[in-house]
Amino acid sequence: MSTVSRKMNSPQWKNFQPPVVQDPAILSYQRAPNLLNSLISSSPPKVTTININANQIRETGIVEKLLHSYGFIQCCDRDARLFFHFSEYGGDMDTVSIGDAVEFQMSCDKRTGRPIACQVIKVDANSVSTEILSEERFIGTVVQEAKPGKVKNGMVGGTTDGLGRVTYEHNGECFFLPYGLDDIVNSGNTQVKPGDQVTFFIARDKRNGNLHARKVEPAQTSATNQKYQGVVCSMKESFGFIERADIVKEIFFHYSEFKGNITQLLLGDDVEFEIQTRNGKEVAVTITSMPQGTVIFEDVSVEKKKGKISKTLKSNRRQSDPLGGRVMYESAKGPTEIPFGDKDQAGEYTLQQGDLVEFHIATDRRDKLQRATQIKLLLDTFEKSTERRELDPTTPSRQVAIRIHYMPVGSISAYTIRPEKYVGTIDREPADHKSPTKNKDNELGNIVFDYEGAIKNIQYSAKDIAEPAHFPKYADKVEFSIGEQKRTSTWFAVNIKVIFRNTVTKCQGYIATLKDNYGFIENADHDKEVFFHFSSVEGDANELDLGDEVEYSLTRKSTKTSAENIVRLSKGTVAAEEILREKGVVLGKIIRPMRIVNPDQEEYSGLVQVGTEDDLEAQTYPYGITSLADKRDFLQKGDIVKFQVAVVKSTKKERAVNIAAIRKYIRARVDSIKDKYGFINYEVEEGKKLFFHMTEVHDGVQIQSSDEVEFVVVQNQRNGKYSACSVRKISDIQRPERLMSRLKSVVDDNVGPKLIVLRQPKGPDGTKGFIQPRTPWKPPA
Repeated sequence: MSTVSRKMNSPQWKNFQPPVVQDPAILSYQRAPNLLNSLISSSPPKVTTININANQIRETGIVEKLLHSYGFIQCCDRDARLFFHFSEYGGDMDTVSIGDAVEFQMSCDKRTGRPIACQVIKVDANSVSTEILSEERFIGTVVQEAKPGKVKNGMVGGTTDGLGRVTYEHNGECFFLPYGLDDIVNSGNTQVKPGDQVTFFIARDKRNGNLHARKVEPAQTSATNQKYQGVVCSMKESFGFIERADIVKEIFFHYSEFKGNITQLLLGDDVEFEIQTRNGKEVAVTITSMPQGTVIFEDVSVEKKKGKISKTLKSNRRQSDPLGGRVMYESAKGPTEIPFGDKDQAGEYTLQQGDLVEFHIATDRRDKLQRATQIKLLLDTFEKSTERRELDPTTPSRQVAIRIHYMPVGSISAYTIRPEKYVGTIDREPADHKSPTKNKDNELGNIVFDYEGAIKNIQYSAKDIAEPAHFPKYADKVEFSIGEQKRTSTWFAVNIKVIFRNTVTKCQGYIATLKDNYGFIENADHDKEVFFHFSSVEGDANELDLGDEVEYSLTRKSTKTSAENIVRLSKGTVAAEEILREKGVVLGKIIRPMRIVNPDQEEYSGLVQVGTEDDLEAQTYPYGITSLADKRDFLQKGDIVKFQVAVVKSTKKERAVNIAAIRKYIRARVDSIKDKYGFINYEVEEGKKLFFHMTEVHDGVQIQSSDEVEFVVVQNQRNGKYSACSVRKISDIQRPERLMSRLKSVVDDNVGPKLIVLRQPKGPDGTKGFIQPRTPWKPPA
């Protein structure tokens, strides 16, 4: 009875009314005045049903539930659930279990009129199915991984619990289908994860029409990567988008994936590429240029059609529908309306509703969408329309061009080019980004040259380079001509050619600062720093560390110089300083920090004076990132330090090295950790925990909440906020007192046998411990 009551509490049983045919024990219990009468109660009632027609259609189903003397069958061909009594089964009910396939006839209970199943027999499970599988396999991508259903109160969750999702495209539209772990072919040895390409059949449920992915298995990857084609439709500073030729979709690409000179890639260029999945998204890789006209998106019909404008385009630039216009024309199916966009017009005139036009029909190869293109306004419009149109809508006293004649490209130039040739040096390269900036001067390059005995600067743009394949770099010698703009008499360098590459610009230095995606390099003379981006590093930029020796070349694309072609060098490649041992270890004080500590100062290097007292005449030494004994140390103005003095071999200048701060370390426990930073349970300001960044932790040790650490409190020079630096882990999480007391009770000396050492171990020579090395025994010959 407890099982029955638990089942009746399920939500799907709330509206269920039990049929007349019930278990004999239940009927006797309800009818008897007491338990004794129920035990004496007579035979069980019989099932009373309407006579079944011999020609009635038999149905198939699956046994869904089995109780004491009755159960329920889920129909395979319709969304119905029928009651049946065990007496209606033609065989031994002990052989029937949930999930078995059965065949039956539907009848009605004589008393209640409810549909029930009768003449139930067991059939082969392979002959019964609730779904219809597709004839062919489909290819898609897993977007959500299927997981085992969660168990609640001893029962597995609903049918949608733990289902995965697979997506596929059909006629340019994207569809999502569910699948379970049972749908994966050879699921014990096959793992399907998000982003994997899979093949599957689509199953449609005959009862409710729902779709499901069945027999899911990984797609067979070909020996060679598949090539795709498309057209560059958008370009930003370092990335862009390609409109694919196989489906109506754009795909992202980074400039580093283009196999060629990125400055030659323009909007509208045809390209070929491969597709990879990164971070769950498809990106284009291995991009190469293709001849213009290779990629064709649509087929334009040769036959011209005539129609009437039924809907015009909106005047605003941002249109919600790119094909917002409509043309009505007569086709074989009768009057047909076809869309068109703002680029489908053949002339620069305004189309009005009711205008008669002539056009061609363009059919997109990807989704078979048709539109009107090459639309021309017919002269018949003026005859049939009552609209008054102006013949000469010009403004009085305004010059108008007439008798226009086309000339060959290049016949007209805005510059007057001088015949003389000049030689100069590239001082700044033009910006390589495609989107213009507010400051136009920063987009232009600059050349320094000698003009009649005086040093002059002349600007140029990327389009003025004669050979784009040999793009001039910073400090290259170039030959050029001077072009004078006719309107403003401004000079520009044109027809620029490289005559000598600068090969002496290789520099060496040390990594001084590392941020999220950029950093700074300290030069070998320790007096300057140069900016660099992680994209300029040859190799993995994440492997760089403070103080690493690198080799780089200088370039100048804006007002500031930056480093490119950065290569990591082995330690000791850059000439080190020579330490003056005779001066020993000097005690001093920081009077000016490095610029990485105080970005507002002009000088890069810091300054340390000899002695701890304020003395204007005391000797001072500069220092940089390589001068620090701990490269992550945060030296501020006023810090007391000890250091040595060294001489730079290239400049013969003295500087401070091996600087170590003499500070008071504070111990406290970590309060919380949040990704790349955390807080220490120590208050410098009232009510605020002390902040620290994970980069300040020594040796990259993993720190957790409640760990004991020692640190130094520093104050940011710009915002005045306090933080912890030089964080070192002292001990792990303390064991709770409740577990400490439990441990003591377990190892109580008075409980159980004791182990006492009688003789300490000694080696063959009488020494303690095992000092002698162990060697393998070699048997005699």
